[in-house]
Amino acid sequence: MPSVSAHVAHALAPHVDHVFGVMGNGNAYFLDALERSTSVAYTAVRHEAGGVVAADAYHRASGRLAAATATYGAGFTNTVTALAEAVQAEVPLVLIVGDEPTSGPRPWDVDQIALASAVGARTYTVGRTDAVATTVIAIEHALTYRVPTVLALPYDVAALAAGPLPEIPEPVLPPRQAPRGDFGAGAVREIATALAAAERPFLLAGRGAWISGAGATLGELADLTGAVTATTTLGRGLFPRSEFDLGVTGGFGAEGAMALVREADVAVVVGASLNQFTMRFGDLFAPGTRVFQVDVAATATHPHVGGYVRGDAEVVARGVVDELVRLGASPSGWRESVDVASLCAYDKGDGVAVDGRLDPRSVAARVGELLPEDRVVVSDGGHFIGWANMYWPVASPDRMMMVGTAFQSIGLGWPSVPGAALARPGATVVLTTGDGGGLMALADLESAVRVAGGRGMAVVWNDAAYGAEVNLYGLKGLAREPMLIPEVDFAALAAGVGAEGVVVRELADLDRLASWAAQPAESRDFLVLDCRVSGSVVAPYQQEIIRANS
Repeated sequence: MPSVSAHVAHALAPHVDHVFGVMGNGNAYFLDALERSTSVAYTAVRHEAGGVVAADAYHRASGRLAAATATYGAGFTNTVTALAEAVQAEVPLVLIVGDEPTSGPRPWDVDQIALASAVGARTYTVGRTDAVATTVIAIEHALTYRVPTVLALPYDVAALAAGPLPEIPEPVLPPRQAPRGDFGAGAVREIATALAAAERPFLLAGRGAWISGAGATLGELADLTGAVTATTTLGRGLFPRSEFDLGVTGGFGAEGAMALVREADVAVVVGASLNQFTMRFGDLFAPGTRVFQVDVAATATHPHVGGYVRGDAEVVARGVVDELVRLGASPSGWRESVDVASLCAYDKGDGVAVDGRLDPRSVAARVGELLPEDRVVVSDGGHFIGWANMYWPVASPDRMMMVGTAFQSIGLGWPSVPGAALARPGATVVLTTGDGGGLMALADLESAVRVAGGRGMAVVWNDAAYGAEVNLYGLKGLAREPMLIPEVDFAALAAGVGAEGVVVRELADLDRLASWAAQPAESRDFLVLDCRVSGSVVAPYQQEIIRANS
């Protein structure tokens, strides 16, 4: 007779194709059912946080519902930081966990529902008679609200017989959100009218535009108006016409490109939250720029927005395009009048910094030249995030993910690799991480190497310090000793779990990346480049933060 755990696995199987996690007492029966009675693949990681991170990265690279699992108690509490990141990044994810028995908590149990709620995740607890229905409701919640949802299996219920496996009801999901009523329609017309009259129109798109599938329509909108385009960090590569695209806005943007944005007379922002980093702490647009925003948030998300439309990015963009056609609008000609390529150029550094260590800009530029074209970049958090975002272009938003930055976390880099590798089996997965975050997540170095193999590599920005803290607080005169890390040999650590490690002390050492990339993936090992870089070179985005906090 199928168990409650079998019912949960049965209901989950049509909606996910991978589950990541660590087995323990609380989820053993669920994993047994998943392995025996479904086609869902299970991938083990070495730390419970890594299970949620891998699932998060899998969603960001594939668009599919993510799934992770952990045992109760310490297994669940280990997931909390990764769960908070996924909540703030709006990742639809189901986390299947063991929980205390229905008879009440044991001495080692904690209030998992309260802990999940504290970081913004709702918990659904399955019973003997409602396991399938409760699982479907959890899936509905995750997909509707784009949020991680915890599915709890009480310890004394998981193995109970639950009867024959029933048919699985389809989750009921809301339709795309369209602007409401005459006011909404009028707001769409107002955007179209402003763009039609603009001399220097500018379009900015974010991850919300990618999620809604608005890329092609926004490309039409740019062509109709002659707009210069740009994206947020999580929207990179969204616009079809790269020759008119300024790349990423904010602190990762090139100075010439950001100066051009300030020349825009009308700016339309689609599917982007306009946080302080995208907005360059309020300096992205000039005071005279008329700014419109399209998003699903209840209200505009920045005080510089003068007109707001609440709705799905694709639906609203299509409405604006249709209105422009009705108006007979013609392109402004602005984008043809500027040399976009030259404005997007970055400083490639000096090769070696004043302290004799490598200039990270030079390393980033050279790595960017050598990386396989078919790549997915996954980023840990830390000072170094600027280098990949500035020097390593990607083809689309699902090929650059920053797991950790929504929650301002570090230490989630290594477990991002298996999730991205399984979501994109034909691509090379490139991790960018620092020595601080790299050490924090070290348990899942093994997971990255085992799962990605020769399709994976990592660049470790090894400056023997917590670079962001040195830049933000060392400059203020705070004690530096807590900000420093003894220099660690990541190449040797990598070799210990079957990877190839290379210590990079001069740019010529990066030639190994060129020969590695030239080999077939099946004939090479996971590659770790331990780059000994200078902490004296501060990334432009961090210089911006320093100025804003001075």
